Amino acid sequence: MLSHYRVNDPDLACAALLHDSVEDHSAELAPGGRQAAFAALASQFGGRVAGLVAAVTNPEYEPGRDRHEQYREHVGASLREDPWARVIKVSDFTDNGVGLFHITGPKVTKLAMKYRPLVPVLREIVLRPDTPLRPEVKDKIVRQLESAETRFASVLD
Repeated sequence: MLSHYRVNDPDLACAALLHDSVEDHSAELAPGGRQAAFAALASQFGGRVAGLVAAVTNPEYEPGRDRHEQYREHVGASLREDPWARVIKVSDFTDNGVGLFHITGPKVTKLAMKYRPLVPVLREIVLRPDTPLRPEVKDKIVRQLESAETRFASVLD
């Protein structure tokens, strides 16, 4: 993010490093669930960092509903509200999209099915005028998303 997206913001870098912390380790951060974990992050790293992490943290999924659909809804809603969270999410997404080809077995198909529908959502969000990235960086991200789409298609089609 710092070198490829040309963002020089310590809070953003910190939130990017912590982006999966509540989702994957909320009990280790603080007893009492996700809200307590976000509060712990806020006390240690500040409210902005905790808010950015919250914006990119996957929801606790509702039983009986498709998890991928809930994930897409969350991504679309949370990123429309927070331009800086978009930068974190798209960085994570492009990293995961590239990393998909280092995975073997049935997990590859599962992840491609999860991520492929997000490509147009992320493209639209990145290209919004209020996304705080330079035009050339946005163009680079769009090319990365197109590459990810090609990779997902090679797995699924």
